[in-house]
Amino acid sequence: MGNLNEGKALPLHKLELDPRIIPNRIHAIVYSCGVLALLYHHFVRLRDAPSLSSFFIFLTMLVADIILAFMWAMNQGFRWRPVRRQEFPENLPSVISESEFPKLDVFICTADPYKEPPIDVVNTALSVMAFDYPAEKISVYVSDDGGSELTLFAFMEAAKFARHWLPFCKKNKIEDRCPEAYFGSNALCPSPDLKDIYESMRDKLEGVVEKGQVSKELLKNNHEQQLFRHWKTGFTRQDHPTIIQVLLDSKKDMDVTGSYLPNLVYFSREKSRTTSHNFKAGALNALLRVSGAISNAPLILTLDCDMYSNDPQTPRRALCFLVDPNKENTSNSNLAFVQFPQRFRQIDKNDIYGCEHKRLYQINPAGMDGLAGPAYVGSGCFFQRRAFYGPPSASFQTEADESERYTDIASASVLQLAHEVASCTYEQGTSWGTKIEGWKTVFCNPVRPAFLGDAPITLNDALSQNKRWCIGQLEVGFCKHNPLAFGTKHISLPMAFAYAYYSYWSLWSIPILSYGLLPQFTLLGHFPLFPKVLDPWFYLYAYLTLGAYAQDLVDFIIARGGTIQRWWSDQRIWMMRGASSFLFALLQFSLSQIGISGFGFNVTSKVVDNDQSKRHKQGMFEFGVPSPLFVPPATIAVINLATFIIGLGTALRVGCFSEMFVQIFISGYVVVNSLPLYEAMLLRNDKGKMHIKTKMMALCLACVVIAVSLKV
Repeated sequence: MGNLNEGKALPLHKLELDPRIIPNRIHAIVYSCGVLALLYHHFVRLRDAPSLSSFFIFLTMLVADIILAFMWAMNQGFRWRPVRRQEFPENLPSVISESEFPKLDVFICTADPYKEPPIDVVNTALSVMAFDYPAEKISVYVSDDGGSELTLFAFMEAAKFARHWLPFCKKNKIEDRCPEAYFGSNALCPSPDLKDIYESMRDKLEGVVEKGQVSKELLKNNHEQQLFRHWKTGFTRQDHPTIIQVLLDSKKDMDVTGSYLPNLVYFSREKSRTTSHNFKAGALNALLRVSGAISNAPLILTLDCDMYSNDPQTPRRALCFLVDPNKENTSNSNLAFVQFPQRFRQIDKNDIYGCEHKRLYQINPAGMDGLAGPAYVGSGCFFQRRAFYGPPSASFQTEADESERYTDIASASVLQLAHEVASCTYEQGTSWGTKIEGWKTVFCNPVRPAFLGDAPITLNDALSQNKRWCIGQLEVGFCKHNPLAFGTKHISLPMAFAYAYYSYWSLWSIPILSYGLLPQFTLLGHFPLFPKVLDPWFYLYAYLTLGAYAQDLVDFIIARGGTIQRWWSDQRIWMMRGASSFLFALLQFSLSQIGISGFGFNVTSKVVDNDQSKRHKQGMFEFGVPSPLFVPPATIAVINLATFIIGLGTALRVGCFSEMFVQIFISGYVVVNSLPLYEAMLLRNDKGKMHIKTKMMALCLACVVIAVSLKV
């Protein structure tokens, strides 16, 4: 490879063990003993329950604590052997020359031009087309699962703008190669004309979306008009033929300086109402086959439509692991992919919705990296193509044999094959979906975020997104290949625990609801549910609670960008998810198992409302829509406020504060975390205040629960 024979190759990356490994393991042993003691205490209370009602209350709390213990145990998989990696892309020339860089196919998925504005998808595509990587080795595929002429028109315009944008970035060594990000953060642009060209394109695309169609006046010649011949009577997003349009050809199309441009391909797979299309997973499968028939690059990058490149060096950072001769991470190795964390730009100072998902995207992947490698998180991942076609030792052959591929990617033969493999019935009767084992993965988390995306700016979107994720995870958790029954036979126990933690996320709803209602219920009835202060068992509860929260806080703060304010927001939104996203996901999944279908797949909206954005930047929760997801958290907030006031007053008056302290403390803690709910229900007058339907439903449910608890 390249300059290997001219001298000793410099290291491309290094790995370090996290110094907290030993303290984490010691804490896990001590904490496990505490959990066992707590379970013993529960069983003793069950045995000595004075009445049937108290028996069921104790039993419910036992189940809640068993689930808490289970989720804590699964979480130890991430803490067993976390590692840190650092890559050195500047050392690549000592190992491989640019002419030997492997080709790269980039997959960008979009599904709805009204929820995912085409201008945002265009910015993502332009940012990766401008990678610091040989342009002729890049092929960008845009998968439009909405089958929209608006998206095709957007990329027809993007192809024109790319002729100006790519040479500008490389000439001026621009780091922000997403046009919107660059022009938005640079008041003095070296090329005002280029900014005008971009703004003209943006206005044109936004105008087309507003009108809902591409008028003939916008199509300048017969060739452009022919691109839209597919959209005719009978064409719908659920039922239409395959559309493949090569918008840029790296062997023919040049920028304004005479340099070749990357390939740019618009793709919308065949859809039929009679065939399941499997949403984004199905789109990626189709992209894999179509790209294999056209460019067949050995490396593949998958991106969400709003996840633009924030570092043009990112492909080179991935190569530090994929072509490292010292670790044998070549095309014959067992390294399947390099996963970069998802990072977001539209997050308020304190991240009130927890959209950073620091554990999911930063902390936990580092823990899995020390075992067998992180899981794929849907975006920002560089794959080896051969990893999709069998285990590391298997022979590698895509849909198109080498002899069947042509240098002209727009030739009739190439496109015919691409259309064949894009058929909605292609996977029927094939081996697609069979198990593939033996691969390793790597987590790469550079200081400068590799990619930046859009996070939800409304609470309903954030909770709905989490609910959708949880349903998918439950399907994994209760399938025949679930992490515990199947995974423990094929991977290490800590790795199986890590996967199980994600799979059973929704179970958090049971202890969160139990602790959010039962202590309050018994507080009103003057029934001590926990040991009184100074009782030996009280110290056990205190240790288990404070120990879990303290370790969680330390993990969060040590992670890049962690602050106490963001940690507080994160644990608060975790409680709200437990009473909404996790609960609804568990209910919907349970209903689906008995044949009752739930709601379909919904794309998270990327459209930004100016008023909502302003409130979000001010750290104000958005409750403006009458969402059922808001009802349980609002109900619990009202119940806890009432029980805290009544319970505290009664305890002080009767003199049973010591016996009821834990229940009063839990109610008070929920009240403090519910301040945004009270504000939205009582104090706010803006459009983000809680809808009257939600308030009335929450108040009615709270009154019923409180009335019942006072009578029992």
